[in-house]
Amino acid sequence: MKKLVLLIIFCASCHALVQDLTRKQFTFPNSAVQPHVILHADINTISAMTMCQRFFSELVRVQVIFSLATHSNSNTLLLTRNAVGVFKAHIGAREYTFSRFPEQQNEWNSLCWTWDSKTGLTQLWLNGKRSSQKLILSEALVTGTPSTMLGQEQDTYGGGFDRQQSFEGDVTDVHFWDYVTSPCEIRSYMKGMSFVPGNVLSWKALQYDIVGTVFVQNSDFDQVCKSD
Repeated sequence: MKKLVLLIIFCASCHALVQDLTRKQFTFPNSAVQPHVILHADINTISAMTMCQRFFSELVRVQVIFSLATHSNSNTLLLTRNAVGVFKAHIGAREYTFSRFPEQQNEWNSLCWTWDSKTGLTQLWLNGKRSSQKLILSEALVTGTPSTMLGQEQDTYGGGFDRQQSFEGDVTDVHFWDYVTSPCEIRSYMKGMSFVPGNVLSWKALQYDIVGTVFVQNSDFDQVCKSD
């Protein structure tokens, strides 16, 4: 019994190895309450950020794009897709809805989201098009150990999932910076060109754990195929 308890404690403290996921994608094949990918990052304070990813989905209902929760707020940094071309950004208790974006169904969509607490401005980019900058929350710091994941929206720290908000489809090229990247860098990302990888989360060196039915497969993003 002592050996079993020690093994459980040891495994609970383990994280997955860092892996280069270049030319790979996460595939979430169905809507369910469990499947998600936990992203591990060594960061305890966020005062600005840029999050980029590419996603492919057939769904038209609400689904989560990115979820970062803290013990004090489950919606610390949350981005959801509420309808085709409509995205809602949550930063703490504040939120803003971006609409009329050129989203492509059954195609890859390249997305970036920024926020700077110094100015309070947030902005969304999708497939090379950007929103105007919107005032959402200024002079705020995200503190504490974050729970960051793909595939599920957290209504509590690390849990509280709702199947009707889960993601179904494919995700690749996830990056997170603890600063607002330049428009030129974002445009390079959008075009599948060379860019500086995320310094908090990088697809080229990602530490993650898969929970439930999520597959790691070869990516068919056009720019990957064209570079073969």
